[in-house]
Amino acid sequence: MRRRTVTPGAGLEETLDNLAAATAGRQEAPAAPAPDRAPRRERDTLQTEFAFELPRGYVDDEGRVHRSGTMRLATARDELKPQIDLRVKENPAYLSVVLLAQVITQLGPVTDVHTGIVERMYATDVAFLQDFYRRINSEGHTHAAVTCPLCQGSFEVDLSGGRLGES
Repeated sequence: MRRRTVTPGAGLEETLDNLAAATAGRQEAPAAPAPDRAPRRERDTLQTEFAFELPRGYVDDEGRVHRSGTMRLATARDELKPQIDLRVKENPAYLSVVLLAQVITQLGPVTDVHTGIVERMYATDVAFLQDFYRRINSEGHTHAAVTCPLCQGSFEVDLSGGRLGES
């Protein structure tokens, strides 16, 4: 924008009239397109929670089996906190139990997942959760690009184990 000065000899009204005439004489440039206000694209968002389904399932005190759940991405604090836990210092294998209890946000209707719940899970489910943790925290997703050995077609497979026998 150009700055205009008003001199004492010329009145303010006269300067405004001259400015309006000069602006009207020029052809107006097309307005710049409005910035895109579309929702963020999928690649711009970060998925922080991932659904899983346990191969066997957690059996609660009433005998109900819980197989579906969610796990969130781990933070640096999640990985550092077990290092000062006395149970982990006494038995380093307990690290995965403490870590999984921190990042599992839901297991069926249970939202308060603690080490006691992870301790009572079957070994196959704990192994599944350890692998699931590794996949979502290192690769950032549960999908893998694969190529068919017969037809050489490329496609994506979800490794989260949605149903029994999948992984």
